[in-house]
Amino acid sequence: MLSDGEIVFQSRRGDLCREYRLVLESAGIASEAVHLGGNWNLVVSAEDRDRAIDELHGYQEDNVVETPRELSRVRVFGGAIAGAVVYAVVIVSFAIQAGPAESDSSWHLIGSMRAGDVMAGQWWRVVTALTLHVDAAHVLSNLGFGCVFGFLAGRILGGGVAWLSIVVAGAAGNALNAMLRDADHVSIGASTAVFAMLGMMVSHALRPRDRQSQTSLQRWSPLIGGVLMLSLTGTAGERTDVAAHVTGFVAGMVTGWAVARLPDGWLANGRFQLAAGVVAMGIVVVAWAAAIASV
Repeated sequence: MLSDGEIVFQSRRGDLCREYRLVLESAGIASEAVHLGGNWNLVVSAEDRDRAIDELHGYQEDNVVETPRELSRVRVFGGAIAGAVVYAVVIVSFAIQAGPAESDSSWHLIGSMRAGDVMAGQWWRVVTALTLHVDAAHVLSNLGFGCVFGFLAGRILGGGVAWLSIVVAGAAGNALNAMLRDADHVSIGASTAVFAMLGMMVSHALRPRDRQSQTSLQRWSPLIGGVLMLSLTGTAGERTDVAAHVTGFVAGMVTGWAVARLPDGWLANGRFQLAAGVVAMGIVVVAWAAAIASV
């Protein structure tokens, strides 16, 4: 994908996006069609943005074309791949070190989200539990979905900001789950954070970006799609903690609503993104340090 590209056209019609991509290619402008948040987005490099918009405006003037959305200036940010890679390394590393839940390793004893312990003040468990898993299948599931959703979140927010938001939302989801469950309830897994990623993308897609009128179905279709995906992928399995998935999704929507309003200048700043990524890793390290110190 084009790094640090800009979206110059957005539509729910893939055929229209492909048509406009051909227009840009005929003008010698490289572009990519990316499906994100229920829309097809035409992405070009930052230096080609103005020329691409001019070409598309000219094409629209010469051809009577009904466009469902006006030309968009939503930015796509870098760092998404790096963030997904770091996530994968962290998840696999903890899976190897801690082992499966049935091993009753000290990692699981001090790091699992035990609702009673969390409510008693052991705050670190809402973070450490995100890095622990039941078995290999649990790891692979969260690894796959987490890398995909995390990459998409990184594209719209930048790698550092996206993963800091994911860690915060995942921890908040676990904390909310602890408040709602019995004291002896135990929960582990990155899936709370994975569904927080989904919630973040839904909030980002719901944010209005133009003045063109939309039907109610069009306006709320990202939320409908997100809830359907949550119900299809987050409720299966006997040992699935459905409440954790729901609370993660809700926490992600709240967090996504906030970070989607950060200025583009901040999100485009490499140092800002790096600092956010370091803070995200720092939260995990501090949480585990507190867990180990509690023994």
